[in-house]
Amino acid sequence: MHNNYSPILFPLKTNMAAQKKLFSSSNIITAILVIFTVAMLIFPNFKALVIQGLMKVGLFQPGVTAVKQINSNPNTQRTSVIFAGADGNQIDTKNMDGKVVFINFWATWCPPCIAEMPSVDELYSKYKNNSDIVFILADADANFAKSTAFMKQRSFDLPVFAYQSNPPSEWFEGSLPTTVVLDKKGNIAYKHAGAANYSSDKFIGFIEDLLKQ
Repeated sequence: MHNNYSPILFPLKTNMAAQKKLFSSSNIITAILVIFTVAMLIFPNFKALVIQGLMKVGLFQPGVTAVKQINSNPNTQRTSVIFAGADGNQIDTKNMDGKVVFINFWATWCPPCIAEMPSVDELYSKYKNNSDIVFILADADANFAKSTAFMKQRSFDLPVFAYQSNPPSEWFEGSLPTTVVLDKKGNIAYKHAGAANYSSDKFIGFIEDLLKQ
């Protein structure tokens, strides 16, 4: 007997095959990767969360082993850079004799800056009552309204500054974030461009060594 339904079933089978191909595992993986990439580009907080996750598994560790290389040409005179604080306080780095100085150049819109900030805040909380170390969170945009709101929203207790005189290129070349640590004589003991975990045991040990000098 002639099957009158075959012309109808054929396009149905074709559509099902097309849908199966459309929802193949490779296509789904590709779609997820595209969505992930777009989210990384469009949403700074999402990218920051991804970087923070990588920090937790041991990536983005500060390379404190390079300290001796950076410090091979000691300064005979301290570099003077003036930072003005959101609270009206002013710091001139040439007057920081006998103090370790932690400087972080950052911006509120910078995902790696956002990602590392909890670790910076944790480090600051550990040493904020130690008079031998100074923390300077230098807002590259010098927009205190935004940067102080950023800190308040995230319950960070970090002191926000803006540089009034240009820092030397040895300290900051424009990449955000950039972190510089000066030893008690004003020499560069540490410099890193990019996100890092500054609350790690390794970095805290490094700070402790500088404080003992």
